Amino acid sequence: MIVLQVLTVAAALALLWALLLRVRALMLREQRFREAFDAIPAMAFIVPPDGRRSFVNQWCRDFTGLAADSEHSAARNYALHPDDVELNRTMWAQAIATGEPIEFESRIRRTDGTYRWFLTRGVPVKDEHGRVTKWCGIATDIEDRRRAEHERERLRALEAELAHINRVSTMGELTASLAHEIAQPITAMATNAGAALRWLERDQPDLAGVSRSVKRILEDGARAHELIDRVRSMYKKVPVRHEPADVNAGIRDVLSLIQYEAERHCVSIHAVLAPDLPSTTADRVQMRQVLMNLMLNAIEAMKDSGGELTVTSERDEHRHLKCSVSDTGVGLPVEHGDRIFDAFVTTKPTGSGMGLAICKSIIESHGGRLWATANAGPGATFQFTLPMTTVDALRDTQPSGHTYQLG
Repeated sequence: MIVLQVLTVAAALALLWALLLRVRALMLREQRFREAFDAIPAMAFIVPPDGRRSFVNQWCRDFTGLAADSEHSAARNYALHPDDVELNRTMWAQAIATGEPIEFESRIRRTDGTYRWFLTRGVPVKDEHGRVTKWCGIATDIEDRRRAEHERERLRALEAELAHINRVSTMGELTASLAHEIAQPITAMATNAGAALRWLERDQPDLAGVSRSVKRILEDGARAHELIDRVRSMYKKVPVRHEPADVNAGIRDVLSLIQYEAERHCVSIHAVLAPDLPSTTADRVQMRQVLMNLMLNAIEAMKDSGGELTVTSERDEHRHLKCSVSDTGVGLPVEHGDRIFDAFVTTKPTGSGMGLAICKSIIESHGGRLWATANAGPGATFQFTLPMTTVDALRDTQPSGHTYQLG
């Protein structure tokens, strides 16, 4: 009997010891979990399935001043920016109802009263039956990232403003050329209108002649309208819009605008444009701005001696679109070297030093590259490349070149 009692007591003690070891192991695991939980360098939290209370780590407590075990809705209203409380409530209500992960941005109050932006992510932990047992989440400070994004947006807006100013300034320099180009179709319309009147004033009105004159007037009017549209597009201050663009069409448009300027300075224009050139994705106005700046710079380099402006388009060995603007003028300035694309570097007495810098920024924003080289003879060549669109990049045929002689 005594032996049985001793054995019973021993078994009970062994069971108690096992339970004690189990409890100590669980306490040790909990301690390690809390240490790891508190060591997370962001706001970490655990929310039971009912969403009433939240357990937060040390980083969160230090940032917000909340207790480790706090009532979830009260903590939310205390720590969140007033404008973000409803968003937070809606997101959590939807997550608890659907059992789906959530992600949203909100402002959280620091102990000193300032608010910072955080990205909050929460995921459900489910048991083997698919029931949510708790929510685990983390809120990461993204204030600096948002400020950097805002600064980048501000810089992009500033670059767009400078580009627009540069376009307006450039078009102002082309006043004489534009006046000449617009005067041509207007003069032609007046001539054809006079001819139509003469056909009508005959004893037997020549209606066929009148019809021909009226058709010519319509054609000249369309030509003038097209020219004015090109000028207006350069003056417009519109958001950057990347869309399929025909580089050759852009080159022809710019050549039509600068032709009179070239004639004034005894500069002949030679264009070699590859037909069926693949399109690229670009902002058309900005591409014309780059082409116009490069061509006007080339004419400026030859204004005292005359010369030849050569514009080419092709597909290079890397299957990129490549455009070149070459002149026979004074060449690259030795004293500036590679700094010619830096802002405020200019060789013109009245230049702003922003034209080439803006061109470089535009080309690089389109995924391309702009550079300059000295010619073997007189002058310099400016070249830029642009990536082709995905569909056109799959073409295997290499088009042959076609020559256009202008002026």
